[in-house]
Amino acid sequence: QVQLVESGGGLVQAGGSLRLSCAASGRTLSELTIGWFRQAPGKEREFVAGIGRSGDRTYYTDSVKGRFTISRDNAKNTVYLQMISLKPEDTAVYSCAGRSGIVLKNTQYDYWGQGTQVTVSS
Repeated sequence: QVQLVESGGGLVQAGGSLRLSCAASGRTLSELTIGWFRQAPGKEREFVAGIGRSGDRTYYTDSVKGRFTISRDNAKNTVYLQMISLKPEDTAVYSCAGRSGIVLKNTQYDYWGQGTQVTVSS
């Protein structure tokens, strides 16, 4: 059984930065493609960023390109989401998800973390 645990969320002012972490247990992270998703109140969950198993391929939704960077350290079994120039519209619960295949921008992932709240004040 794979467990994914997010951390690093919090309250930040607009223009600030946060780094989210997604730690895996129960399975070697290098076997999993990881996606970051977010869900704001009253909205559907949306894909934010994804990274392939080796880290050589990354994908982003248009609204975060140039501001968010996804990376992974397989030796530490952790995937990161570095977020800069945060905007109030980035406020959401951020969750990481894992699957064995390629990065998908939909929610067809096998494993999900519990989420971490990111709040950006104006």
